[in-house]
Amino acid sequence: MKTEIQRQVKFLSLKKVNNKYEKDLLEALSSVVNSGYFIRGKQTILFEKNFAKYIGSKYVIGVGNGLDALRLIIRGYILLGKLQKNDSILVPNNTFVASILAIREEGLQPILVPPSETTYNIESSKIEAYIQDNTTAIMPVHLYGMPAYNDVLEKVIKKHQLIVIEDNAQAVGALYKLKKTGSLGHAAGISFYPSKNLGALGDAGAVVTSDSDLARIVRILSNYGSEKKYYHDYQGFNSRLDEIQAAVLNVKLKGIDADNQQRSIIAQQYIYNIKNQYIKLPCIQDNCTHVWHLFVIRCSHKDQLQQYLMKNGIETQIHYPIAMSDQTVFSDLKDQHCEATSKMQNEILSLPMSPVMEDDEVKYVIQTINKFEPWI
Repeated sequence: MKTEIQRQVKFLSLKKVNNKYEKDLLEALSSVVNSGYFIRGKQTILFEKNFAKYIGSKYVIGVGNGLDALRLIIRGYILLGKLQKNDSILVPNNTFVASILAIREEGLQPILVPPSETTYNIESSKIEAYIQDNTTAIMPVHLYGMPAYNDVLEKVIKKHQLIVIEDNAQAVGALYKLKKTGSLGHAAGISFYPSKNLGALGDAGAVVTSDSDLARIVRILSNYGSEKKYYHDYQGFNSRLDEIQAAVLNVKLKGIDADNQQRSIIAQQYIYNIKNQYIKLPCIQDNCTHVWHLFVIRCSHKDQLQQYLMKNGIETQIHYPIAMSDQTVFSDLKDQHCEATSKMQNEILSLPMSPVMEDDEVKYVIQTINKFEPWI
């Protein structure tokens, strides 16, 4: 006889996430439609101002998505003479593909650094061993919502005078020594993909910086390389934040801290109450505030655990199971393969996490995981 599942816990319900903002979102969307301005209008100007203030940087340029944000930063620095084609950039091996694509598409070379087995961020204690003569920059990825910065990383950056391009796609609102991620380096690329802590209703992104020269050239590059209509000074491309997404982000920015706080409450319940010898829980690095974009555990019986949770109605996901050095598209990077990284990636599993999870859902996830035992 088929056993009935007690209940269903979705990994993430974007419908529920956005429902709490429904009234304000509908009003904002209506105002855009009625304005007749859909590209670089009042909503975009307002969001860029609001987001710059929130992050603590001087400039924000709204763009089409997170990948474009990283590409625009790199291309901008090339045009400013701070980076050159074939320079190398340090980047973690366990990131989303966009980090590597941005580097490659602008003609630079990624140097893949293993992640820390405790924080999952770039292993700062190993970075110096990977620096080459042509290494001019580093791209710390604030993975899963925790800042990648620490004292060791700061010292290496200062010693080697590296340009810091933050990949802040997952950590909007996170703090390192009371400074928000996105304001820690020279520039940051942001993604507002719908599932992010600050999510749009489609693709959207931003470049954040306090460098006036970079801000100016990024804005030009993102508009076909044109500062004045029909006059093109650079080979740019079309990547602009549209008014509808800017209006959505203006609404949701007001609730980002409350949403992040709710994520933290759920994470603490997981950390304090999941007690299973087969499960390794995430940790929080000193001087950091985690915003828990993802709650990622490790289990050497990960496939069995995922099947077990699924049978009990709990939806989980696996984020970035394949290291960048093992991706087919980057076959030329296979010499940078790291066995420890691959082992870690084979054990990770993301539990349900969102600011709209109900308390009884969290308790059910905890109770179910605590009963798990591998069968092989």
